[in-house]
Amino acid sequence: MSAWICATCGVQHADTAQPPGECAICCDERQYVPVGGQRWTTLGELAAAGHRSEVREIEPGLPGLYGIGVDPPFGIGQRALLVRTPAGNLLWDIPGFLDEAAIRRVRELGGLAAISASHPHFHGVQMEWSRAFGGVPVLIPEADQAWVRRGGPEVELWSGTREVLPGVTLVQCGGHFPGSAVVHWAGGAGGRGALLAGDTVTVVPDTRYVSFMRSYPNHIPLPARDVERILAALAPYDFEKVYGGWWPRVVGRDGKAAVRRSAERYLAWLRGDADPDN
Repeated sequence: MSAWICATCGVQHADTAQPPGECAICCDERQYVPVGGQRWTTLGELAAAGHRSEVREIEPGLPGLYGIGVDPPFGIGQRALLVRTPAGNLLWDIPGFLDEAAIRRVRELGGLAAISASHPHFHGVQMEWSRAFGGVPVLIPEADQAWVRRGGPEVELWSGTREVLPGVTLVQCGGHFPGSAVVHWAGGAGGRGALLAGDTVTVVPDTRYVSFMRSYPNHIPLPARDVERILAALAPYDFEKVYGGWWPRVVGRDGKAAVRRSAERYLAWLRGDADPDN
């Protein structure tokens, strides 16, 4: 049997003799099934096609931050973030591919204490990572439990907030999904704090700003009340940087102010208060 991977979102499904009839994640209005229809692949097929993991140092030292991407990009194209601390490492926002080279490198960097993701689109091959490191916990917000496509005893549910490691805290913000979350990393940005935001608070190409959506590919906006809830959830935390889900998507300074400024702009357009001629 094979653990099938949706070629569109990159989320791995349960081991079955035949691929599932559909990917429920892509059938949801927040994602999409391509015009050509549902397609499935496997880790073996992706490796044979030339996909390789790419590990980059982002913030040096211990604590430190590494990115783990896929070259060429696959699925939605996100890269994972590995938060390194003296007490252990967290792997965040997993892509839909991994290989032995990435596993070896993460072992060299101290292994894994836990795995989590900002939302179901970024579950990727999280169970493969967990089992490669002896079944470390895969932390899923209780509100998004129904979206888990490949489960197991490694899955642990949480809600609200959860300090995974000293100074590394999962924060449930809601919005994009009910369980959409971020990581607040107190030791990031040289101790000034960093937010690992995925698509919960997405860093846009103008990296002075972030934005908020129910569906990014289908351009469905997020209601004002959800944006306000995200701001309330982040209010207790200070952070200088905001790391989005892709390599270049990083707010490099004044991250908390950038989130507030971006939310005010977004809400002004929702209310009709913004000047379209300016």
